[in-house]
Amino acid sequence: MKIFFNSIRMVLGIHVLGLFFLFLFRFALFLAGGSLMSEESSGEFLLQATAFIRGVWFDNVIACYILALPLIAIFICSIFNYGGRRLLKPLCIFMEVLWPLTFAVSAGNIPFFLYFFKNVNSSIWYWAEYGTTTIGLMFGEWSYYPPIIMFFVLTWLFVYLCNKLCDKCCQAADEYGSVKVGLMGRIGACVLSLVCIGLCVFGIRGRMGYNPIKVSAAYYCEDAFLNQLGISPSFNLLTSTLDDMRPESKELHLMDADEAVDNVKAYLGREGNDVSPLYYHLKSDSSAFDAKPNVVMIIMESMSANLLGTFGNDKNLTPFLDSLAQQSILFTNCYSAGIHTNHGLYATLYSYPAIMFRNLMKGSNIPNYTGLPTVLRDNGYRNMFFMTHESQYDNMNAFFRTNGYDEIYSQENYPAEKVVNSFGVQDDFLFEYALERLKDAPQPFFANLLTISNHPPYVIPDWFDAKSEEPADQIVEYSDYSISRFFEEAKKQPWFENSVFVLLGDHGKLVGVAENDMPQSYNHIPLMIYSPKLEHKVVDRWTQQMDIQPTLLSLIGIEADQINFGVDVMRIERPYAFYTSDNVIGVRSHDRLLIYQPSTETEHVYVDGKEVVECDSVTADMRQYLFSNLQAAEKIVREGRTVVSK
Repeated sequence: MKIFFNSIRMVLGIHVLGLFFLFLFRFALFLAGGSLMSEESSGEFLLQATAFIRGVWFDNVIACYILALPLIAIFICSIFNYGGRRLLKPLCIFMEVLWPLTFAVSAGNIPFFLYFFKNVNSSIWYWAEYGTTTIGLMFGEWSYYPPIIMFFVLTWLFVYLCNKLCDKCCQAADEYGSVKVGLMGRIGACVLSLVCIGLCVFGIRGRMGYNPIKVSAAYYCEDAFLNQLGISPSFNLLTSTLDDMRPESKELHLMDADEAVDNVKAYLGREGNDVSPLYYHLKSDSSAFDAKPNVVMIIMESMSANLLGTFGNDKNLTPFLDSLAQQSILFTNCYSAGIHTNHGLYATLYSYPAIMFRNLMKGSNIPNYTGLPTVLRDNGYRNMFFMTHESQYDNMNAFFRTNGYDEIYSQENYPAEKVVNSFGVQDDFLFEYALERLKDAPQPFFANLLTISNHPPYVIPDWFDAKSEEPADQIVEYSDYSISRFFEEAKKQPWFENSVFVLLGDHGKLVGVAENDMPQSYNHIPLMIYSPKLEHKVVDRWTQQMDIQPTLLSLIGIEADQINFGVDVMRIERPYAFYTSDNVIGVRSHDRLLIYQPSTETEHVYVDGKEVVECDSVTADMRQYLFSNLQAAEKIVREGRTVVSK
């Protein structure tokens, strides 16, 4: 056992030593970038300390990757009761090689962060082909010398201390080598080795929750600098590189990208500018509100339009939503961007279409967008997002805090006894919790509530008396009831009269029979905008989730610069609606649907529900509309032209 503990002492000693040196690099970044911190955070020691604590958490993930192989080697050697120099020396050299690589990334991250205000990410690989230029840049800028010198000094010190520790453990191993160990001792050493390996795997995963640790877990406050300070540069580089290798990250090749952008400019009537080809200034001629109204947006999980009586469902599953539709501005032809929640959130809040099955909010390199949250924040709104599940699901915490939200409320904020499944709390609790927070919220506020109950596994409260027999119908009844309770309580609040409520589905779900590869019920969603100060109206024009931002801003009297794919559908009419369903894309007119699968370049056209073979000019126009929008969106997003220049 002494041989085993001696080996463990060495590798864990190097492990802790490496974490300490990464802490020193993070502290150097903290000192160098202190001016980037907000004034409110500059005097908050505990707030700043939290970033360092989370930093150790992230650094330990990378450290456990390095530790894994030495622990496996110790386990194998424990079987034979061996832990001598021929094991310890190679393990020490192995860790002395890998740890300095993490130091190099952390050192390089300091100037990278100070320039880009982002942690080092996969974009650095693009510079590899310009090796001479990159090296010249590194050694030609004097401000890069301090982190370079710090890297060499700390690396030398690290190797020196590792060798001292290794020599000490090797001497102990020489002394233990003559000690005989029985079978039980070997078994005990093997068991403890397996325990250490298990803890190492847990360290790599980073947490016990539904998802392994992601960049989103570093975000905990409103200060953008402190949120990013806790991210391990090596972790960020590794995960962003893996993100780029995913099949869904490959470029589309539907048509020429420049031609696609020109087509979209023509479709939307945009002149563009140097910032974005889609730039325009959204105007608002009038508003029904004397003061800026609060905005409450309820994004309903899997709420297909086909579930509402308003759209022909005869099961009476949504009596409240149906009654609200009769008092709201009702958009009867609204379609979701895709079939996943991240698609719906991305399109609704930032007015960009979904691109196949990509999650454009996910990834270690968090992009910036000008969207509904940022515009409202710039106009004095306090922005809050309420979700039922873990905040890092789909990278929501990091993405939303980066792009306009002041506060995020999630499973981490709720009592543990209220969590009913892997998706967190139920809808009724979400609404109750949000109401309590909104009572004291500064006005005007933008409150975003994302429901979840209408998603398997369905959990229907015992106290809820559903009229339907099927769980899939009962959960819709419960979802509708939860929203009705929210409105009932909201009407008692002083902020209700000067508020606008936006209700929509994040996407739909299959209702009835699938008529083709892109069943309409998956993407046809309800959209209604309600306020005591707005008159009931029915809008039959094609509407997409990305149209919500300009349409809503115009209704509440806010003008803003826009660089997105949305239009104010109260003024501008779209010719078609287009959307995606993972590996297929589609575009719909009033009498036909075109479905295209890029991977196989196959196309299906349906006219009045029946598949046809011939391709006429209308189908060709629909195809060009679909291809142009998606290809242009990919080009603009890849180029990072998604933020209005100040």
